[in-house]
Amino acid sequence: MSIAPNGNEFENEFARLIKEQEQALRTLAFRVTKCEQLAKDVVQDVFLKLWEQRDQFHKIDNINGWLYRVTENKLIDFLRKTAADKKLMQKTWSRIQDFTNETELNLTARESEKMISRGIENLPAQRQLIYRMNREQLLNYNQIAEELKISRHTVKNQISHALQSLRALFKNFNIF
Repeated sequence: MSIAPNGNEFENEFARLIKEQEQALRTLAFRVTKCEQLAKDVVQDVFLKLWEQRDQFHKIDNINGWLYRVTENKLIDFLRKTAADKKLMQKTWSRIQDFTNETELNLTARESEKMISRGIENLPAQRQLIYRMNREQLLNYNQIAEELKISRHTVKNQISHALQSLRALFKNFNIF
């Protein structure tokens, strides 16, 4: 790239680079730091370094490559600092674990939802209908009995049997 370090051209190019590259660089930084604020700080340092070296800007052949290399170097510095600073290392490790635990919990929740849905689909038709009216439509026993023209006692028994079936089905999976 051959942009001479005169004010307006460099400022325009600098603004364009921030717009085009900031998110990609922040994503790269977040993968290492596991913290949005630290990732933003790293990227800010990268663009600050470019600004400070604006008189050398015209000598950089591959500006995107240069930005990624400076980002990688800043991340290596971050990792060195983290390794040297036990408190920072423990905090970073905690963030990584929280991020991992949250992901695992989300996966487990999705799997559990699928399993519960399959279990509900396997209930007898009347029991399934009553269960869904109670759990999904949030109708109480009296409302269900009135709508289906059955006794409140039947509704109560059907929901009880549905829950027993689901508990038995998922006993080994610790869902209930």
